[in-house]
Amino acid sequence: KASQEMLKRATELLDDRCKRVAGGTFHSFAYSVLRKYASKVGFENGFSIIDRGDSEEFISMMRKAMAGTSKSGSLPRKQTLANIFSRAVNKDMSVEDIVLNDYPQFIRHLEAIHEISKAYQRQKAEHNFMDYDDLLIYLEMLLNEHADVRDNICKTYQYLMVDEYQDTNKIQAEIIYLLAGTHENVMVVGDDSQSIYAFRGANFENIMRFPEIFPKTRTIQLEENYRSVEPILKLTNVIIERATRKYSKNLFTRRPGGALPLLIRAQSENSQSRFVAEKIQKLNGSGVPLSQIAVLFRASFHSFDLEIELAREGIPFVKVGGFKFVESAHIKDVLAHLKVLFNPYDRISWYRILLLLDNIGPKTALDIYETILAEKSGYTGFVKTKLKAGRSKGLDKLKHLFSDIDFRPMTVAQMGEAVVKYYLPLLKKKYDDHPKRTRDLEHLITIMERYPNLEPFLTDMALEPPNTSLNNTLSSEDPTDDRLILSTVHSAKGLEWHTVFIIWALDGRFPSIHALHDEIELEEELRLIYVAATRAKENLFFTYPAQIYDRMSGMVLDRPCRFIDNIPDDILPKLSVPNIGSIRPLYF
Repeated sequence: KASQEMLKRATELLDDRCKRVAGGTFHSFAYSVLRKYASKVGFENGFSIIDRGDSEEFISMMRKAMAGTSKSGSLPRKQTLANIFSRAVNKDMSVEDIVLNDYPQFIRHLEAIHEISKAYQRQKAEHNFMDYDDLLIYLEMLLNEHADVRDNICKTYQYLMVDEYQDTNKIQAEIIYLLAGTHENVMVVGDDSQSIYAFRGANFENIMRFPEIFPKTRTIQLEENYRSVEPILKLTNVIIERATRKYSKNLFTRRPGGALPLLIRAQSENSQSRFVAEKIQKLNGSGVPLSQIAVLFRASFHSFDLEIELAREGIPFVKVGGFKFVESAHIKDVLAHLKVLFNPYDRISWYRILLLLDNIGPKTALDIYETILAEKSGYTGFVKTKLKAGRSKGLDKLKHLFSDIDFRPMTVAQMGEAVVKYYLPLLKKKYDDHPKRTRDLEHLITIMERYPNLEPFLTDMALEPPNTSLNNTLSSEDPTDDRLILSTVHSAKGLEWHTVFIIWALDGRFPSIHALHDEIELEEELRLIYVAATRAKENLFFTYPAQIYDRMSGMVLDRPCRFIDNIPDDILPKLSVPNIGSIRPLYF
């Protein structure tokens, strides 16, 4: 769709000859070529493409066959296996390396995962199927192993143009190299400073080594910026100058004036959230639509506290890149236990927590709830109930949880810790990405620490009820639907807003604590904050809490993001929330 839009615009600017240009994604181009030459790579010409859903079903069949022989517990789910196999292709790594680096919790299943991978490849070949990743694999194979075919294709396409080259992976760059053949008529457009998708397989080296691979390369710098005011560009130029490897450039604009970006030090996470909510209300009250304001963050869980604050203030928002806090299934699971503690006759919450247990189906859950209701005994009565032996194991643990909480006085956070400790084995069994979800639960406990009792905490959670509407996207069809944008930086690339807040600009959060000791990852984190800052047109705020204890690492985080720390005050003034007042006007 994007490539066709580009060709349409080129036609409008030039003439109808552009309509005859072949354009598309790497995958669509691969498909058009392989349809003609499928037999050269071992397929029949009428091969079929299977989508992600079909691919997962195929993998599921292999998984079920393997599950009976696996001696190391339950295997990764079909969706996780599909992710592993796809990442191996796109990152040009072995399945083993992907598991070791990205899914260490499944190392014990490595042999079985290998066998499933081989069976999946075998089954696709037998059924004359290709998945999306196969299209690139077999196109590269075709071009590499069949010089006659490669020469014919090179004669057909004598000029190559590639957009967003910084986002290409190794196999895509190799395809371009092979397609260039002897003519080497290649033009790529890209921004090395916006290479932020290594986790998807994007290879930073592709754009950096392009002049080396094609020695006659001429580099054209596009430095005029039509989006941001000059003070924002001055800051972003300083940020990206700190990159170790880059194409040197200096962005400029012809737009006059503009406000200085600000680095705001808040006393706590909630103080940060309140500052952001207050500024958003002021901007909106002065005529800036909520849809022209964005809050960006490094990871989805960074917005959890802010989401609660926005709900309390009645500020509507849409979240892009990750679930809303209270919509996450694992958060809802933990909240259900806390709701039962607050209201022992909450039918929906009882159902949710009982159905998490083995050997408890809807009928048994209903029977247990009706017994509790009839006896008016609440969860204290549940602790004393007796059930059949096959159902007792999971229920005994749940009873022990309620008994422990009922036996001794606990703060809200201590209740949360007890529930999370009980829930973690269920979480690990239910979700393949449980390490990520565990971090969300740690953050939930941090939020609970500031509540004196359960009622206000659960009330705040309920202020932003789960919404599963498919309209919760940036492209809302209702033009009157004015909502603030919350987004991960990765989901914000290519977009722009009047005002941007970058929250959690704290070393260990942004950049991620996992990147602090890896030079390559740290460089990508720098590019990531550059992408975030260049989304802003008029106003740009960085915010961070003064001191945070990171439960997972056992570290105290108290330093501003290293990429913006020590930047002179005449480029990035530093202020504390209690002293913010109305130090300078916002630009509307």
